Amino acid sequence: MNKYHDIGEIKFCENLLETTIDGVKRRFQLKNISSLLEKASEIERKTFEISSSGYGIHWPLLDEDISIDGLLGIIKKEKSHSP
Repeated sequence: MNKYHDIGEIKFCENLLETTIDGVKRRFQLKNISSLLEKASEIERKTFEISSSGYGIHWPLLDEDISIDGLLGIIKKEKSHSP
């Protein structure tokens, strides 16, 4: 199975989500990515699962999913098929 992304440690610093994606350390304002995470308790924030494919992160206590491509602002282009 090919991995979409290599996701490193995930931590929260006040209203920021900080992680390493594909070897690059990144910080995201919670208000820009998830109102649920922004309002979540420390336990809710720290209880997450990284998909084995590296596609995204899931917070089971919040039922919240965030794709890494979404965080990075990547838009996957559909392949066009010629007749």
